[in-house]
Amino acid sequence: MENDPQREKLDSRGSAPERSGEPSARDHPQEVPLKAYETILAQQVAQAEKEMERPARELLISGFAAGIEIGFGPFLMALILTSTRGIYADPTVELLQAVAYSVGFIIVILGRSELFTEHTALAIQPVLAGRAPVAGLLRLWALVYVSNISGAAAFAAFAAWIGPELGEAQSWAFVEIASKYVDHPWWLLLIGGILAGWLMGLLAWLVTAARDTIGQIVLIGLVTVGIALAHLQHSIAGTVEVLAGVLSGDQVTWAEFGQFLLWSTVGNAVGGVVFVALLKYGHVRRGGE
Repeated sequence: MENDPQREKLDSRGSAPERSGEPSARDHPQEVPLKAYETILAQQVAQAEKEMERPARELLISGFAAGIEIGFGPFLMALILTSTRGIYADPTVELLQAVAYSVGFIIVILGRSELFTEHTALAIQPVLAGRAPVAGLLRLWALVYVSNISGAAAFAAFAAWIGPELGEAQSWAFVEIASKYVDHPWWLLLIGGILAGWLMGLLAWLVTAARDTIGQIVLIGLVTVGIALAHLQHSIAGTVEVLAGVLSGDQVTWAEFGQFLLWSTVGNAVGGVVFVALLKYGHVRRGGE
């Protein structure tokens, strides 16, 4: 029997010819499957290896830029607090500030600037895989951390000056924001830092898993809004928040800033390395055996 071209076309599609007015398969594209966790890990290892190979000058410039860029979040928080105090209820103001806090992280992460709290979980992956030395990891951490803090400190000084000059973000707002991060004993600063580092490490994993920019923005916003609402100690963004408070009045002291920076940094590193990098790497590798 001769081959029927129409039948062959039907068989190749696996469906009957579409009737006029009925939805076609093209109207219902298949969902793109989620990335396998082995793929996510491989992408993170490759990305971290690439970052480790970058020249020190490039890392310092990128890290300094990240420290400045993340400061836009705390600056917007002070602006919102100044303009909404007495107008909206406190929970509404807190939520608006939390959304503003996420702006800096969206700029930094989507802009691919180097951020220390991302690298605590990200950069250790090649070391665990035996593809990079510990010395390379420590070099990356040191360069990114120092440049992040330098950029954040520079922006804090600028924000504490320009806010009152513009009349949009008053000094008391910077002091109030800073007080929420330093009015705790050292062990609470450490725990808050661990939780913030844990969430930032998970965020690095989720951003790698996301397939489009919109999804990444949503994930960054959800995680960082949570960090802000809980007033968890993020060493880089917190440097802007606390240091701007120190420079805006005498209620927050340099000693309090030093204690905040020490324990938030330790906590961020522990949260990123232990609760994200080791656990994620461990379960992916064990699952692939």
